[in-house]
Amino acid sequence: MLRYSLKFFILSFLLAGCMVTAPSVSQTKVKELSLLFQSLDSTVPQSEAMQLSKDIFHKTKQLTEAFEMTYPPQFHNFLVTVGLREKGLCYHWSDALYLYLSKKHYTSFEFHLIGANVGEYFFEHNALVVVVKGGTIKEGIIIDPWRDSGELYFSKVEDDPDYVWIHRPIRGCR
Repeated sequence: MLRYSLKFFILSFLLAGCMVTAPSVSQTKVKELSLLFQSLDSTVPQSEAMQLSKDIFHKTKQLTEAFEMTYPPQFHNFLVTVGLREKGLCYHWSDALYLYLSKKHYTSFEFHLIGANVGEYFFEHNALVVVVKGGTIKEGIIIDPWRDSGELYFSKVEDDPDYVWIHRPIRGCR
């Protein structure tokens, strides 16, 4: 038994070394996300959309480092589950971004938690969605840094090929 435990520990230690370095923030991607936010409504100020985009990329970079992300994200989940990483599950990302952005008090945007495959242990996934004030989740922009191990994934909810999202208004943040 000790021999198998030792092998597991060594394998986990070696694989845990597959750390993801925090992605450099591409100004092209920042601009692309900003334009996507502006596309939600013609009344969204360009400056606010740009600031939101910068804030999201900035916080994603911080969390990638803080969570000591590894690739692929499912392996990182394993490391969290066995106690070799403290955080980095998809809901850690969505909660941290939600709390951070909610404190910023944007005048044009709201932030909501969303989930896919809710209740299915190995398949449940959580993310953040940005909508214009009074907008619906289906009209929003998904913010999902977990999916690509800290490399920010974003798209319109309706354009996401991987998940069918639902609003999770009472899940709360931890």
